[in-house]
Amino acid sequence: MLSEEKNRTLTQVGPGTPMGDYLRRYWQPIAGESEFDDKPIKTLTLMGEDLVLYKDLNGDFGLVDRRCPHRNADMSYGYVEQTGLRCSYHGWQFDQGGGCLHQPYEDTCDPTGRMRNKTKIKAYPVVAKAGLLWAYLGPAPAPQLPDWELFNYKNGFAQVVCAEIPCNWFQCQENSIDPVHFEWTHNNWTLRQQSDEVDYVPTHLQLAFEEFEHGFVYRRLREGEACDDVMWNVGRVTLWPNGFYLGHHFEWRVPIDDHRTLSILWVFSRVPSEQEPYVQAKIPTWYGPIKDPVTGRWITSHVANQDFVVWVGQGTVTDRTREHLGQSDRGIVMMRRRFFEELDALREDPGHIPKGLILDPAHNQNVFLPSACRDELIQGLPREQLAAHPLLGPYLKDFFGQAGQPPEVRVAYEQAVGQKMNGAQFFTVHGSGREGR
Repeated sequence: MLSEEKNRTLTQVGPGTPMGDYLRRYWQPIAGESEFDDKPIKTLTLMGEDLVLYKDLNGDFGLVDRRCPHRNADMSYGYVEQTGLRCSYHGWQFDQGGGCLHQPYEDTCDPTGRMRNKTKIKAYPVVAKAGLLWAYLGPAPAPQLPDWELFNYKNGFAQVVCAEIPCNWFQCQENSIDPVHFEWTHNNWTLRQQSDEVDYVPTHLQLAFEEFEHGFVYRRLREGEACDDVMWNVGRVTLWPNGFYLGHHFEWRVPIDDHRTLSILWVFSRVPSEQEPYVQAKIPTWYGPIKDPVTGRWITSHVANQDFVVWVGQGTVTDRTREHLGQSDRGIVMMRRRFFEELDALREDPGHIPKGLILDPAHNQNVFLPSACRDELIQGLPREQLAAHPLLGPYLKDFFGQAGQPPEVRVAYEQAVGQKMNGAQFFTVHGSGREGR
């Protein structure tokens, strides 16, 4: 249980709020690079700021305030130039750093450009990496954009999967350190949607949580599992400050504002060794639906969609003064406490280096994170062994991560792995005890 004040501290992300200023010190994924294959401009809101993301004619990306500093015109209706973005109202042109390059009439009146040199638009750096576009909204100098090891694996098919979720980011992130929910939200719920006459999956017997440089590791042991099970001796990573790493994919919960969250999945699927060498030409990006357009009900067939339902079901900003936390919530308590410690440290010392930031480029190469399937993803497996793998095998049958995968992405994936997908309505995933069926 938290006080209303502490709940606001964790959930408010606008400029000038403790959590908003803290999250701005980390690079955030904000879009897929492939979104700009057929359009140069996209509007978006990040942590309460209305912005415009664009790709200029040089192929460089920029992120600027949605309002032109001249007369507040909407920059999303501007047009890209060889360098930067030009406002369509009076032609003021700005570069990626926010500097004004051209004020057509003002420059005619004053060729020295005194006004132009004093004019800036709010701008943030953008970097393309692993098919994602990343933005840094914090104070200079920016830290390193993490070069996570998974981004550099070979012979795999990656995809970026997005959705806008109508709830606060923090209840989404708490899901990342809640192992018991997998048993009920994913395993049992999936089974019960198919039949009322099914046995529940093996229950959790033991949990462990430990902190490390880049977040927390949670470990779990279920009925019928031995201590050498990878979910116990390796576990999964709650990635600081707003991510989740499951060994073969990342998830980020990026605050749009206090009431909406951008969910981003980056999923890597190793092709069977019979398909090697495989080089992916382009990482696709797609946005999945969260509600059934016919019934209006939330989609509950896929793993991420099941999470969306329980996140939103807690309320737009969940009331943590009403909670009754139990033993399964030890990780959540640890994570909240760490956030409060970090916020206190930053308030007391503006020079405090937040947890997990990478400042030295020499330390930012193939950054390791614990993974329960690392060896298999690096070395590869023949088709039969890959299909039988409890974590990776289900992806050879269907993409069960999130509903709405476009046909063209499915076809590209089928070509990569060398087989058709089953097109099932429901999926068997790790922990059900039925993975091989």
